[in-house]
Amino acid sequence: MIRLNSRVAAIAAVVVMAPAVTGCGVNAIPTKEEAAKARWADVQSQYQRRSDLIPNLVATVQGAAIAERATLTEVIEARARATGVTVTPETLSDPAAFQQYQAAQGELTQALSRLMLVVERYPEVRSNQNFIALQSQLEGTENRIAVARRDYNEAVRDYNTSLRTFPTVIWAKTIHGGSEPMQLFAATEAAQSAPTVNFDAINPATPGGTAAPTQPGATPPAP
Repeated sequence: MIRLNSRVAAIAAVVVMAPAVTGCGVNAIPTKEEAAKARWADVQSQYQRRSDLIPNLVATVQGAAIAERATLTEVIEARARATGVTVTPETLSDPAAFQQYQAAQGELTQALSRLMLVVERYPEVRSNQNFIALQSQLEGTENRIAVARRDYNEAVRDYNTSLRTFPTVIWAKTIHGGSEPMQLFAATEAAQSAPTVNFDAINPATPGGTAAPTQPGATPPAP
């Protein structure tokens, strides 16, 4: 009878203490961690959408036979590098892996921006309905990427803060002792300046010293 009473008392104590423990935030860390991982999935989804649009964009621009092939090559190579670097939810706390991923995506962003600058010199490309549709989709995707990254950063800040503040820091050092801070997206060095294209290097200069656009199908003037 005494043993039975002790067991009942233990169960009663667990029932009584459970709300108190929950109220102290024992579940806050895994909850916020999962929320941050979900926001990371949104970031990856938008980057994947951009990657899927690029082959059609490149094919459309190639069809116009523009002279600046190097810029198209940059986009193709940057896309290959970006799709070759992945960060899983398990490695979101790895600074090296995260920075490599961010750098690869940043290079692709810069390459796409340079391509758009080049296309500005080709009215026949800018008026192409396929190009117009793809450009609109890419612009929309870039906006969604920005929103997804912002939401991810907010979720990560919330999670990282819970690892350092009371009362959740108690659980971070005990029950959830394996929890590590996640990495935040930050502006890359390349993103601090607008992309540039050296048209003087691409096309021969006119006698007046200005770069002359090379028309599709035209033979470049002799040096």
